[in-house]
Amino acid sequence: MKKQLFSSIALSCALASSPVFATNGYFTHGYGMTHKGMAGAGVALSEELMSAANNPATLVVNGTEVSVGVELFSPDRKYSAAAVDQYYPGAFYLQPETKKSDNSIFAIPEFAIGHQLNEHVNIGFVVYANGGMNTEYPAQSQPEGTFYSGTAGVDLKQLFISPTLSYTLSPNTRVGIAPIYVVQQFAAQGLENFAAFSQSPNSVSGNGTDTSTGFGVQLGISQQINPVLSWGASYRSAVSMDEFDDYSGLFAEQGGFDLPSSYQIGAAWQITATQQLVLDWQKINYSEVSSIANPISNIMSAPLGSDAGAGFGWQDMSVYKLGYQWQRTEQQKIRFGVSYGEQPIPDSEVLFNILAPGVQQWHFTAGLSHSLSDSLTLNAMLFYSPTETVTGANYLAPNQELAISMNQSGMGLSIAWSL
Repeated sequence: MKKQLFSSIALSCALASSPVFATNGYFTHGYGMTHKGMAGAGVALSEELMSAANNPATLVVNGTEVSVGVELFSPDRKYSAAAVDQYYPGAFYLQPETKKSDNSIFAIPEFAIGHQLNEHVNIGFVVYANGGMNTEYPAQSQPEGTFYSGTAGVDLKQLFISPTLSYTLSPNTRVGIAPIYVVQQFAAQGLENFAAFSQSPNSVSGNGTDTSTGFGVQLGISQQINPVLSWGASYRSAVSMDEFDDYSGLFAEQGGFDLPSSYQIGAAWQITATQQLVLDWQKINYSEVSSIANPISNIMSAPLGSDAGAGFGWQDMSVYKLGYQWQRTEQQKIRFGVSYGEQPIPDSEVLFNILAPGVQQWHFTAGLSHSLSDSLTLNAMLFYSPTETVTGANYLAPNQELAISMNQSGMGLSIAWSL
């Protein structure tokens, strides 16, 4: 009971509004406004307290510092179902239409506090969100809804609470460790017609919001190779989460929805005294989680909710991030970035991914930091991800073509100050 109460309070405080799809699958494209302004690049850099969320080794604090920020995130997601010339008995056809999801503006907060213990040790406490999934396709023109059970959609929220420690091994090398407490919540509606495919028909849809928790760890290293070149790497472990018991008939492994591991490595090159280029590569191992990776074709051989039950069919994803920052004045930095991620959703998996159209690949970003005083800094960023579309056959009615698509835009602001 105490665990559930703590988890609920923490999630409510940190996620006042439901976050939705982040930009690389359901991972956000970066943590901290300075890094988001460079398309998430900078695992080798310590730009701000939130840098520790990308790489705990980059937690570098001068005295005691605090950072608070919020991102306004606007996704536009929709699906289209094509008309067919012939309907085959036993197939599951969707109404021929194009339907957009409701909910287009979300607020995603972040928070960090750090303290320098001594010349070797910095400690901090970092809170951030991983995006998640959110769709809500209203039952309006067709009251029966997308899957003929009313308004259809899912809502997944994930929160990371991470005490962090960085240690200076030598003048040029730092290492870091950050235990991570993860809280996630999930709800689904309008999926009752999939109950016939489930081993737990009453635990597929419409059971309100369920909460699960788990623990993981993040490790990192940062090293200055020479005066103009540095590199860094970070590894975040997979997280074994409690099952979503209320949705044990939907997700594989009786409601399992673990977090996949990920790692990121990058370099920073000081081109001139005022210009810097950063390049990162990130790998997200979605294949580690059955409920995310199992293909929809499993629905013919194993019931939903079983270990081999159908999932979203997502593939592992590599992301390439390039960022640039210019020290325009002593008080101001200007940033730009671009990233490209491999498509995690195959065209064979479009039916279930109507609920989770995490199809984004390209992201274009800009940002700035401005020192308002010796102890107060303002960080800001903008990003845009153009429309991506994945088209494929409806697995339960193969002569019907489906398409899922999304574009995204957003802006964020944070304030950091020294105490």
